Amino acid sequence: MTRGHFGQFGGRYVPDTLFSALESLEATYRTIAPTQEFKDEFSKLLKDYVGRPTPLFLAERISAEIGAKIYLKREDLNHTGAHKINNALGQALLAKAMGKRRIIAETGAGQHGVATATACALMGMDCVVYMGEEDIQRQSLNVYRMKLLGATVVPVTAGSRTLKDATTEAIRDWLTNVNHTHYIIGSVVGPHPYPTIVRDFQSIIGREAKKQILSAEGRLPDTVIACVGGGSNAMGIFHAFVKTKSVALVAVEAAGHGLDSGEHSAALNRGTPGVLHGSLSYLLQDSFGQIQLAHSVSAGLDYPGVGPELSYLKDSGRIRLETATDTDALASCRWLSRTEGIIPALESSHAIAVLKTMSFKSDDIVILNVSGRGDKDIGTLMEHGL
Repeated sequence: MTRGHFGQFGGRYVPDTLFSALESLEATYRTIAPTQEFKDEFSKLLKDYVGRPTPLFLAERISAEIGAKIYLKREDLNHTGAHKINNALGQALLAKAMGKRRIIAETGAGQHGVATATACALMGMDCVVYMGEEDIQRQSLNVYRMKLLGATVVPVTAGSRTLKDATTEAIRDWLTNVNHTHYIIGSVVGPHPYPTIVRDFQSIIGREAKKQILSAEGRLPDTVIACVGGGSNAMGIFHAFVKTKSVALVAVEAAGHGLDSGEHSAALNRGTPGVLHGSLSYLLQDSFGQIQLAHSVSAGLDYPGVGPELSYLKDSGRIRLETATDTDALASCRWLSRTEGIIPALESSHAIAVLKTMSFKSDDIVILNVSGRGDKDIGTLMEHGL
């Protein structure tokens, strides 16, 4: 790996205006993050404020039905209801170290927006969150939560009015206000060093899961499964297992109305390499390089690209790719709710769906990352008659 790249993927494709900010962020991260003072402050927040470690739960009824041991990594039990808070707090600490008191963020499902607003409220920072108009409508609960936490939510009416366009608007804000503003990117996307920073802050998920499964079973899992939009929850749990080739890593993308429908978010499965939002990765694009609209019933997976490290892991053959349709995800949300009493986010429901389509041996151990809880999706679930 060269600096800022994962194989051919990654890089820093940004206007000159942002170069100094990215260099400052990288320098701060490389200098501050390894210090014991930063580690202690971050660890204390994760423990006392977020509620880590999150449980690794043996889902016995689902295990009996699937015919393998299925463990659920319960990121839904974090403060704010998802894994996003891990990265938001880490980057807020970096912003504080850089002397930047204004924070901007993009959000799709609203969980990263809520996490960022929460971190800003805790640390006394100004917070502006860009969110697509369509996502504002289907994630109204999270919009209210962000505003209650003191954030300004800016509706984005351009393009698809979803996550891609919210990210674009956040970058425009950053270009204008870069001297006093830090952009907390919510996934393992964007220009270097963001994919590495976000992965590192989220890698607590996999480190905990590894320790917990060794304690529970005395060995590593056979398979680790996570849904993939940009990829922060996936890289968060995969990172601890990437070098252990005996552990299969399964990345589940949103197939929307079907991979052949043209209405999906499966950039790894159906995309080609290209540049979006500052880095080279797999994207949904046409032959002229124009970004195509993505679709998923889950707002957090509704993005036409994926992180550069996951793009590299695809090309290297380290991850196995699976997909789940909107219908699959909705059915799996109901299945986990009624079988284990856990209402998962629709993003996580895509990962849950492949438990019924994959083949496992009776002695297999599987860890599935439940990246968030489904409270935010109740409106969508009601619309679909669940």
